[in-house]
Amino acid sequence: MGKLLMLNGPNLNRLGQREPDVYGKETLADIEADLQSLLSSHSYQIEAKQSNHEGELIDILHEAESQFDGIIFNPGAYTHTSIALRDAISSISAPVIEVHISNVHKRESFRHHSMLAPVCEGQIVGLGTKGYQLAAMYFIGEK
Repeated sequence: MGKLLMLNGPNLNRLGQREPDVYGKETLADIEADLQSLLSSHSYQIEAKQSNHEGELIDILHEAESQFDGIIFNPGAYTHTSIALRDAISSISAPVIEVHISNVHKRESFRHHSMLAPVCEGQIVGLGTKGYQLAAMYFIGEK
């Protein structure tokens, strides 16, 4: 059975409450349930983790190395600032897809650059929480 990690960064624990006009009303638990439903028919399972702390996200990425077939990662605001997360992704062999609920390119200019995209397998932005499902479909071979 395959296994994917859904990893979420700072403030994503506030989904469903935080700026619903930008991020929608779904919670992380809703996204995880939708992913598990999608993956169960493909002999995959999802494990979800979230942290507001950069160092903890780095530790989770390091530990994911041999445990997961792929990582669906919404790094939140660390996308635009964290060389440390970039280095963590570079140091592991598990493929990572960067996901953002909002279209970061239609927002403030400081959100237009991702420090992580060059070391990720791909990037999905602006498709709402469906981006998580698209990333999962990539990993299970439904490209």
